[in-house]
Amino acid sequence: MGQHVSGRLTAAEVRTAPVGKVADGLGLWLHVLKNGTRRWFLRYQSPVGGWRREMGIGVYPKVTLAAARAEAARLRGLIEKGIDPLTPGPEPEAAPPVRTFTQAAAQFVRSHRRAWTNRQHAREWVSTIRRFARPVIGHLSVSEIETEHVLSVLRPIWHTRTETALRLRGRIERILSQEKALKNRTGENPAAWRGHLENLLPPPRKIATVRHQPALPWVECPGFMRELRQIPGVSSLALQWLIRTASRASEVTGARWSEVDREARVWTIPAGRMKARKPHQVPLTDECLAILDQLPRLAGSDWLFPSIQHGKHISSMAMIYVMRRMGHGVNGDKSASVPHGFRSSFRDWSGESQPFPRELVELCLAHATEGQVELAYRRGNMVDKRRKVMEAWSAFLDRPPAQVVQLHPPATTEARATA
Repeated sequence: MGQHVSGRLTAAEVRTAPVGKVADGLGLWLHVLKNGTRRWFLRYQSPVGGWRREMGIGVYPKVTLAAARAEAARLRGLIEKGIDPLTPGPEPEAAPPVRTFTQAAAQFVRSHRRAWTNRQHAREWVSTIRRFARPVIGHLSVSEIETEHVLSVLRPIWHTRTETALRLRGRIERILSQEKALKNRTGENPAAWRGHLENLLPPPRKIATVRHQPALPWVECPGFMRELRQIPGVSSLALQWLIRTASRASEVTGARWSEVDREARVWTIPAGRMKARKPHQVPLTDECLAILDQLPRLAGSDWLFPSIQHGKHISSMAMIYVMRRMGHGVNGDKSASVPHGFRSSFRDWSGESQPFPRELVELCLAHATEGQVELAYRRGNMVDKRRKVMEAWSAFLDRPPAQVVQLHPPATTEARATA
């Protein structure tokens, strides 16, 4: 069995041992996994049957070197008495199966996936857990996870990827809340922010760098639209629709003919596709209706902007590719602007050149600026007033290029000489 001298490992060696299995002596081993997890196990010959067995003792650093040696000594004492620690018996009662964080996260996703109407949100939910949380706490029992474990997940990205860290914290909190409801853990939630982690981590607003989507200056939008109208195809029409309605890409790509009321000249975006999870009515201008007339109507398809793949709509990347062809976007020779940036262009245009109230413009962007009480008492969504804003925006986008007018005829050579 390869006995070794007890005490071969030092505390420093336990912390720094490379991937693989390292013997401490007398059957006690340390197994270092690729993800950094360090597990103790005892390798012994069963007194019942004589076969070789391995029994886990715990995970370092929760189980220290000294504690692992003590537990290994206790188990060896049982083995010397002819008792196999891994052989089931009436005493003691078998421990309940360990419920790991990874298992809890998987159940949470299965339970909530149907409620996540945004596929990108669902993918991000899973990927953040898999990338940042699972390597650190995925193997731990949900009953054992404490504040320090949560901090070990968040601290490495709290300053560099603050927004991701914020969302990850909330997701860990919800998973552990699920486990408390299932009676798999007790006590306070170690991932709670208010009254807990807010006292241990710096406020996000003081460290996060706000990154706005690159936007085209509003004065350049008419020229952009003139060039865009020369590009054929559904993707170009979708980008024109996005700009004229000041909408988000996901709202546009998932648009359906059944959402458009041509008679009322309104496009109603359902709550499931809105960021605020509330339905939003967009007043349609003459130019928007003209875009509708150019769109293909495919048999059996309700998509406003259908993809060449049967039964699907275009992706947001389709509009990004159109802009790249025009010299905009990442490494663009004209600008770094992206489709979402046109919402900022619209807001800057309204604020710098128009008399419309800010609250009205925010409603056009589907932003809620009122308090909850004011929202509860407001009746209607001011479609008619917003229609005037969108008509002014659309008229601005179609503004002809500025003409250079010479106020005086150029001076002749003779005139210049006389002067």
